[in-house]
Amino acid sequence: MMKNIICPVSDKRVNESVVRLTALMIVFLTGLFLIVPNPFIPLYLIFDFYIRAFTKSKFSPLSWFASQLVIFFKLPKHMIDKAPKIFAARIGLVFSIFMLAFTLFSLTNVAIVIASVLVLFAFLECGINFCAGCWVYTYIVLPLYKDN
Repeated sequence: MMKNIICPVSDKRVNESVVRLTALMIVFLTGLFLIVPNPFIPLYLIFDFYIRAFTKSKFSPLSWFASQLVIFFKLPKHMIDKAPKIFAARIGLVFSIFMLAFTLFSLTNVAIVIASVLVLFAFLECGINFCAGCWVYTYIVLPLYKDN
């Protein structure tokens, strides 16, 4: 099944160490939201995901901090395709918007379920280098796109 995974492709590259550390910070922030469902956490995530998903800015605050950690700890530089990470940031943006909306409408339990999925996706990226966004793209987005 894993051989059939299709990811968006681009000519832009990004350091995998930075991506994985950024995902680790997403795990920590979203995990904090699970403990203390404060609306400022998804608001911050919306800001950060938006920068990574839709702007030409080189660094979101979390990615900038991750890049500084990569330099400080002298982690290996392994360049990977950026397109799947942009798609994943867009998924994270949608999840964060829903987290914020449900929190503001006092539907905290729904926001926590959504945050749990975001934590899982981010953990898979940072922990075992599995891109859940590629899975979503292959089995959900691509079939919908091909049907049109």
